[in-house]
Amino acid sequence: MKKGDFIWGGVLILWIAILAVPSTREVFITTTEAYPYIGGFFKFAILATMGELLGIRIMNGDWKKPNGIIFRAIVWGIIGILMTLSLSVFPAGITKAQEIGKLPFEGSIFAHALFTSAVMNILQSPAVFLFHKCTDTYIDEKHRRKGGSVTLKDVVNKIDWYTYLNFTVLKTIPFFWIPCHTIVFLFPSEFRVIASAFASIALGLILALANKSKTKVNI
Repeated sequence: MKKGDFIWGGVLILWIAILAVPSTREVFITTTEAYPYIGGFFKFAILATMGELLGIRIMNGDWKKPNGIIFRAIVWGIIGILMTLSLSVFPAGITKAQEIGKLPFEGSIFAHALFTSAVMNILQSPAVFLFHKCTDTYIDEKHRRKGGSVTLKDVVNKIDWYTYLNFTVLKTIPFFWIPCHTIVFLFPSEFRVIASAFASIALGLILALANKSKTKVNI
């Protein structure tokens, strides 16, 4: 066990404690409902970054700060804002589709959660993952060039498109994210963003492992 293991675990325990204690949970829910986008930003910025750090820890056997960690956290925060909106838009859309007969099993809580997760992940997740891949690549290239100019063409040429499509899109979406978000949508609405944010620890971990695997292949 390393010092970083205790720090990382302590931060996770703190989050869990905030949600476990009724008084702090009430304050947390009230605040995030009053400022949903700010709450979504910080939840993802912190928790997804934790997942990314954990991925690096597992692959390297030690804690290492990734290049441009503040900018990476900001990117996660932007994704958190999008997810905050998505967790309202997609459930409402599925409800309407079931009401007008475009989707079956109206009134089934599980079917509603499953359809919402499937539609959201199929339509939105590839774009979100690509946005994350492009921004990560840009940050890495900016660091490698010591602040030099990085163009869109540089980013596109640097991305491992096979890994993005074969692993991130075709494997993590159907086998992890659709089941994961089905569970998220079974939660009451006030807990969905934080549940999704905790799932973002896994997202950060998965993408870090995918990026590290790509790096090992290229070495």
